[in-house]
Amino acid sequence: MKRRRRTEILINGSQKLAEDMAHCIQDKYQVKVIQEPESGLVMLKVRETSQKSLFYPGEVLVTECKVQILGNIGIGIVAGDQPELSYHLAVIDAAFEAMMPETIRWMELLLENEEKVIQEQKAAASHSILKTKVNFETMDV
Repeated sequence: MKRRRRTEILINGSQKLAEDMAHCIQDKYQVKVIQEPESGLVMLKVRETSQKSLFYPGEVLVTECKVQILGNIGIGIVAGDQPELSYHLAVIDAAFEAMMPETIRWMELLLENEEKVIQEQKAAASHSILKTKVNFETMDV
């Protein structure tokens, strides 16, 4: 599983899951904090659709944290002021980088359980929005 997909699942899913996963690693291994969770600004990059050019409409507040476990560095970056979540993401990332045995079980949790819950929530939200959609093609003129 790629880092981006894993991080999206952890951010969009239950924060309790990320917390439990991070505590599982903290209880067994020494976690060295390289960079405490701190806020910063990053430029938001958007691709304009008609000319396919990039532009920067503004900045986004993020919280970033870096940790090291068994010589492997993990990074946690999340939009907004969420220091706990950024720390948990960093610990989980370092665990995956170190290929710890705990990560094998996490793959099931993330793919089979949490990702399905996220997809169901998105489908329910989309379904509720589509109920209000008006089809102008069926109107008589």
